[in-house]
Amino acid sequence: MQSPQALLRNGDNPSPSAQHRLPTPRFHSTVAEQNLPRFNSLILVFRLASFSFSLAAFVFMLTNTRGSDSPHWDDYDTFRFVLAANAIVMIYSLFEMGASVWEISRGATLLPEFLQVWFDFGHDQVFAYLLISASSAGTSLARTLKEMDTCSDSKAFCLQSDVAIVLGYAAFLFLGLTSLLSGFRVVCFIIHGSCFHM
Repeated sequence: MQSPQALLRNGDNPSPSAQHRLPTPRFHSTVAEQNLPRFNSLILVFRLASFSFSLAAFVFMLTNTRGSDSPHWDDYDTFRFVLAANAIVMIYSLFEMGASVWEISRGATLLPEFLQVWFDFGHDQVFAYLLISASSAGTSLARTLKEMDTCSDSKAFCLQSDVAIVLGYAAFLFLGLTSLLSGFRVVCFIIHGSCFHM
């Protein structure tokens, strides 16, 4: 008696019982199971980077004062905006880092998956826009201060402001990369109904 594989090679149709015994390929689910931890780990790395850069930007802007005669970040509404935007992104990234660690360790989302994927995608987009807006406004003000006598009289203040703004741009870069990955998760959820059981 020929095996089901031999019957297939000869061009014959195997019996229903032989068809039942044929192994079912599981390539797709195996690849998904292997790639999911890497994907979640990449998201965690990007969130850690955005947290670190926004924290650094927040600290540099908050400590940017050189005494009573020197300008203070609080004297400028734009620099207050830069400080607030980085603080918001810092807190949000910290929360999302905890959610990512939960997903990696438990294999499930912190919130129900439908809410989690849309929460992540929506907030990544909004806060990335907030951060790029604040950094752009800060860049414009820094350029204006350089054209005036402010930076001539207080070079350290302007330099530290520039550093804080550049760090904000770096935080935006990693938050933008994270928003691309969270967008992929939304598409994955819409197509498969779940990103954990594809």
